[in-house]
Amino acid sequence: MKGKVLLIGCLLASPVFAEAVLTPAQVQAAYRSSEAQLLDRSGAPLQSLRVDMKVRRLPWVPLADISPAVQQAVLLAEDQRFMQHGGVDVSALATAAWDNLFSKKPRGASTITMQLAGQLDADLQASSGGRSLRQKWDQMRAAQAIEDSWSKAQIFEAYLNLVSFRGELQGIASASYSLFGKAPSGLNQTDAIILASLVRAPNAPPATVTRRACALAKEWRMDSSCQLIGQRVQTALQRNALAAELAPAPQVAQQLLKQPGAQVASTLDGPLQRFAQENLRQQLASLRERNVNDGAIIVLDNRSGEILAYVGNAGGSHVDGVAALRQAGSTLKPFLYELAIERRLMTAASVMDDSPLDVATASGMYAPQNYDRNFKGYVSARTSLASSLNIPAVRTVLLTGQDGFYNRLKEVGLSSLTEPAEYYGPSLALGSSEVTLLELANAYRALANGGLYSTASLQPGQAGKDKRRVMEPGAAFIVGDILADRAARSMTFGLRNELGTNFWSAVKTGTSKDMRDNWCMGYSARYTVGVWVGNFDGKPMWDVSGVTGAAPVWRDVMDYLHKNVPSHAPKAPPGVLQQMVAYQPALEAPRREWFIAGTESPVIAVLGDTVKPPAIVYPAEDSILAIDPDIPPALQRVFFQAQGSHALRWVLDGKDLGAALDSISWHPVPGKHLLALVDDAGKTVAQVAFQVRGNALASLN
Repeated sequence: MKGKVLLIGCLLASPVFAEAVLTPAQVQAAYRSSEAQLLDRSGAPLQSLRVDMKVRRLPWVPLADISPAVQQAVLLAEDQRFMQHGGVDVSALATAAWDNLFSKKPRGASTITMQLAGQLDADLQASSGGRSLRQKWDQMRAAQAIEDSWSKAQIFEAYLNLVSFRGELQGIASASYSLFGKAPSGLNQTDAIILASLVRAPNAPPATVTRRACALAKEWRMDSSCQLIGQRVQTALQRNALAAELAPAPQVAQQLLKQPGAQVASTLDGPLQRFAQENLRQQLASLRERNVNDGAIIVLDNRSGEILAYVGNAGGSHVDGVAALRQAGSTLKPFLYELAIERRLMTAASVMDDSPLDVATASGMYAPQNYDRNFKGYVSARTSLASSLNIPAVRTVLLTGQDGFYNRLKEVGLSSLTEPAEYYGPSLALGSSEVTLLELANAYRALANGGLYSTASLQPGQAGKDKRRVMEPGAAFIVGDILADRAARSMTFGLRNELGTNFWSAVKTGTSKDMRDNWCMGYSARYTVGVWVGNFDGKPMWDVSGVTGAAPVWRDVMDYLHKNVPSHAPKAPPGVLQQMVAYQPALEAPRREWFIAGTESPVIAVLGDTVKPPAIVYPAEDSILAIDPDIPPALQRVFFQAQGSHALRWVLDGKDLGAALDSISWHPVPGKHLLALVDDAGKTVAQVAFQVRGNALASLN
């Protein structure tokens, strides 16, 4: 035995390993976490995402941040004379050599430094049949070279960060979080002996790991039964994911994190992101009995367009609710009323008729209903929008024309409207189209900015591009004033609800058909906040409205944003004035109202049918009607509608159709048409041009 030790000693006394040895700094610089890290706007870590699927590594852990228990257990299991030897433990090597000659179970004698040498040099790594004699020799020489230039602490730190523990888990950080749900600094003695047992055989079955851990516990004289250690081994090895807290921004991480080890800055506000996610999670939990399972939040900085919070879903689904297409409901109405006010087709004081309405469409008659199934009669445009009445909105889209409203929605960034305007029909006024929460919130941000549109972004320096004017400042201001008017919305929502903040804010709710989507969209002087709740699987919610579903979350996030930030009503832009208005009869109380200059009126009188000015209500100017090939031609009709039409006659393309009653049906014929109302003298008092598109054969009787 003594001769063998002398022989090994002579071999190790040969010249030091000639190849250059990496420095600790070089090793750490070359280390790449399999995770990329998302940073918030202040540079604080917000979220990690695994990008490299070959191995799981977390950021490098300094030795001082690794539990002393782990350090002691690994040294006990792998290299008890680590602090004494110079890279190769001659005594252990001689003993292993002797045992391997006479034992059926081969025994290794690699020190921690030798194992580190193998981790750093691919040529020294063992194959399935083990290391060759030449590899073993080079490994020992490399270990000596490392010991000559590294400190023991540097060697041990690198070893614990590079050693494999279980399957794809490499390094103390990934093993600690994945197997025990703890930071490396928080591991106890039991955790430590399990990890130390895995180093020798990372993929060993639980029984083998338990047996080795129990032997270590006995050697370490731990006060722990083998049964308890076995239970802990089973629990640790059954975990299959990093046991960290629920990630605060998983959808953002998926978008921005692409390179392993990268640190990517974002515009997110970390504390706000966590607050919004937790608040939404609590609201979804309270609505679970009403069959509400999913939700999403977006928060935008009005001035810059930077995204401050992006909660893709707090309900547990992997679907990104900020980017998912959902039916918009009444959230599109502000853009419709803004367009009508901008075009001087109405004012905020204009009287709207909230009474039953049938609209002829290519697919039949469309009869909109209000949310509460009641009709309010004559109300102002301010009340109609703030209280989200449906029938006045449909009447408004007939004023602006479907194409005009459709084009305005495209201008404010709703790119999801991929079908032509006639596909959506007048129901577009009630949000029959699908939109994303991000695009809808950014459209509201354009309202907040007085009609200026620009892009929103998660990446610093990328927001605010493509800036352009999409709405008239005066009309956008008036719509914002309406959405901030709690008295005007009281007809539907009452005076006390989640929409009324203690600071200036403009807000609109929306609920899609069959209660599948619920929205609350609004803005203050500085922020725009959008909230959606519903079900990604399309199932309807039960008895949930905008005020009870999304609005509480919107209100809580707005309150959080304005704890120390004031929000005052914007100043009226040039060309907007305010004056008293009174109604005859007194449908609404006298009030001060905002007008675009030139549209103001001190008295708003409701005319009887006999004194209303003659006008064609439907079709609107430049309407495009479509013949539906799936509907029998004999059943397709267009209903011309007029007001103030007593003693007048319908004339279509020069052909007299008879007395101009309130409504008359006509069999559609493809082509361009001119519809007129004429008096007894043949004088035209109103006319509109429109088109009918479709197969000419389908229109034949």
